Amino acid sequence: MVTGEDGRLLAIRRADKGTWELPGGVLELDETPEASVAREVFEETGIHVEVNQLTGVYNNTTRGIVALVFRCKPSGGTERTSSESTAVDWLTSEEVSERMAEVFAIRLLDALDGNGPHVRNHDGKSLIAAR
Repeated sequence: MVTGEDGRLLAIRRADKGTWELPGGVLELDETPEASVAREVFEETGIHVEVNQLTGVYNNTTRGIVALVFRCKPSGGTERTSSESTAVDWLTSEEVSERMAEVFAIRLLDALDGNGPHVRNHDGKSLIAAR
């Protein structure tokens, strides 16, 4: 999760699904989670970031995918789209809630609250309540 100086959050509209999400992707075998975050954000948005703290762990119980979310701050670069993104935008927390599905919006909103790291389960569409 990349937060600008004005508090807006960096988001992309995915080229494959047309949905708004935070930039991210899959770790390469030889990289740390932090290096992967920096690489993926740059590849998808053109923005360089400084990776700070882990804010959440999100388990898609349907697909067996675990996503890690880190708080980041921009450190340079110029916004641009890529083969993975058709739009790059800086959103308010209200716009995040309006544009993103619950399972993606919660990752950004959790990162903002400062009470993490959060651990949440979801089915790809909706959060699953903790037992």
